Amino acid sequence: MTAVGIIGLGLLGNAVASRLLAGGHDVIGYDVVPDRVADVVRLGGRGAASAAEAGSPDVVCVILPSLASVEEVILGADGLVARGRPGQTIVQMSTISPTLTRRLAREVAAGGPGGLSFLDCPISGTSGMVAQGHGVIFVGGERAAFERWRDVLGAVLPRPVYVGDAGQAMVLKLIANLLVALHSAAAAEALAMARRAGLDLDLVLEVLGNGAAGSRMLTVRGPLIVKDEFPAQMKLDLFMKDLHLIQDAARDIGTPLPLTDVAERLYAAVHAAGHGAEDLAVVVKAL
Repeated sequence: MTAVGIIGLGLLGNAVASRLLAGGHDVIGYDVVPDRVADVVRLGGRGAASAAEAGSPDVVCVILPSLASVEEVILGADGLVARGRPGQTIVQMSTISPTLTRRLAREVAAGGPGGLSFLDCPISGTSGMVAQGHGVIFVGGERAAFERWRDVLGAVLPRPVYVGDAGQAMVLKLIANLLVALHSAAAAEALAMARRAGLDLDLVLEVLGNGAAGSRMLTVRGPLIVKDEFPAQMKLDLFMKDLHLIQDAARDIGTPLPLTDVAERLYAAVHAAGHGAEDLAVVVKAL
């Protein structure tokens, strides 16, 4: 059993906590929303009264919704670096920018005690997928730190993949989310056409899923689109942040994203219509 701190117990943080607990690890969780802490306690974890308390184990996962919150928890005056100790590892799992990721890695190495480590570990997979053990953890940072915590990461999702330096895993995560954006929008467009044509949508899902047109997003989000119900696995509010990060990263490396440009306008339209708290499959309403 390894004690693992988790700071941020939203949809993804809760899924990570549940996987670690199912794998026999001791989870100490904190969130600014007390009900989320209570949910983890009900699963068998321990609740922390503060981020500092959740940051006490040798390995601490940060799963927060914004770049500012990640930076504050790690580099703030009372953050993980300020309170860190030799041998501790900060595992940053939020979707943030590659630029901030690289800065966090540098400042953790420079500002903490000797032996404080940083891993760039974004997850590709919805919270529902992660809760069932599906998805991939991309890992960037020192290989020695990855090897040390490979079993803990593997308890969250099997076969975590080492990508390279800190920041490179985050670039790959943004590329994965680019495909999530396009595939989800494509599924919405296809099913909107099928609905207009009067086809049996359940049959359409089955047939498309078994043919060359199948995709993970059609499987995950197709049923939501068919039912016209959008309980959040990834809130559109948060995904808009990811779309902006994808565009920023692409500009930094000089990569044109014409399809993403179109998809972003669709997501922005439905977001402006007040659907930010729903799953990003709600993009179908823009069509």
